[in-house]
Amino acid sequence: MKKLTIDISPLKKYRDFRLLWSSGLISRFGSMMTYVAMPFQIKLLTNSYLAVSLMGAIEIIPLILFGLYGGVLADSVDRKKMIWITEALALFISLGLLVNSLLPHPHLIALYVAGALFSAVNGLHSPSAGSILPRMVSHGDLPNASALMSLQGQFGVITGPAIAGILISTVNVSAGYLVDVISYIASVALLLRIQSFPPNEKNESILETPIKSLIAGVKYAASRRDLLGTYIVDLAAMFFAMPNALYPFWADQIHARWALGFFYASGTVGALFVTLTSRWINTYKFHGRAVLFAALGWGAAISLAGVFTSLPLIIFFLAVAGAADMVSALFRSAIWNQSIPDSYRGRLAGIELLSYSVGPLGGQMRAGSVAAITTLRTSVISGGLLCIGVVGIAGSSLKKFRNYDVTTNPFAVRQREIKEMENKKSSED
Repeated sequence: MKKLTIDISPLKKYRDFRLLWSSGLISRFGSMMTYVAMPFQIKLLTNSYLAVSLMGAIEIIPLILFGLYGGVLADSVDRKKMIWITEALALFISLGLLVNSLLPHPHLIALYVAGALFSAVNGLHSPSAGSILPRMVSHGDLPNASALMSLQGQFGVITGPAIAGILISTVNVSAGYLVDVISYIASVALLLRIQSFPPNEKNESILETPIKSLIAGVKYAASRRDLLGTYIVDLAAMFFAMPNALYPFWADQIHARWALGFFYASGTVGALFVTLTSRWINTYKFHGRAVLFAALGWGAAISLAGVFTSLPLIIFFLAVAGAADMVSALFRSAIWNQSIPDSYRGRLAGIELLSYSVGPLGGQMRAGSVAAITTLRTSVISGGLLCIGVVGIAGSSLKKFRNYDVTTNPFAVRQREIKEMENKKSSED
């Protein structure tokens, strides 16, 4: 039974990790309020599939540009400072949404502008947040720390949308934005207490030639077929089978508007189950295979959710999809964290951000467009089937990714040796 539980020892062993985890726990809860409030408010103002899905199109370009540059910055500046500054910027964007929502006639354009700004800030934030973890915990604790970070996010994704659905429908969207503002204030206060994490090596040249540095990071990623597999599979799964933009309309179609929060939270319930039983991840060494089969399971579950019109069955299959996606996420994080050199980790985190963010944003556009042309049900089912087909082709084409073994992969072995030498030197000092 011990193998079927989550290992919380990193929270006990590493103070800075504990502060980072607590900060994210609070801010994610608030962010999920805004995550539900924004499409809900757009729907109230327009009652249009395309208007809601347009948010995904607006967010893509800022995310790409600032995500890639955020990766360059993460390899050349203090990662703690980057996290703190971007969290503070997000606070002011949420405050702007709150003010707009209190106007007699809220501006639709303000929602789109806020979405673009959130995307840009997320692009700057995520590479530093994703690459700081290996500096905080030991090599062997990375899978458990990643699982705890997933648990942190899942708490917000489950409780945030569920409470947001009730709060927004019974009070108003302003209440959701207000909670987000308060959560960011608390998060920023916690982040101030974390020690600095400047680059291990002086990387001023990265800032002097950011384009060349970015290209070097892309070349490194392209040289590793095992890493390419994680990006391609996740991008395909999210682009073809991400139905989130349809949730407000889906709830209406089955006459369960009150259950909108459960649509948003259902996938995370499944993900939470996997996270709480994630200790087994340390004993399964074929990480590439795990990512591949999990992505296929995601596509199958999304298609099945579209087949049924019963709320319990829809929520069940969305939860199964969330569980499959979390298996994929945990093993992808293990591959990234345990095999990428620290000098490249920020830039690769920027590329990683694109793989798991651009896919869902593009997926929202695809889902909304197909639903507008055909039907919501067709959009969901076809997306899941396309996901299965594309992921299957990618898995069969990328042998090094499919056969990735953490115990023998030369990159993972090298990073384990470096970490052991660092720990030995630290203990001697």
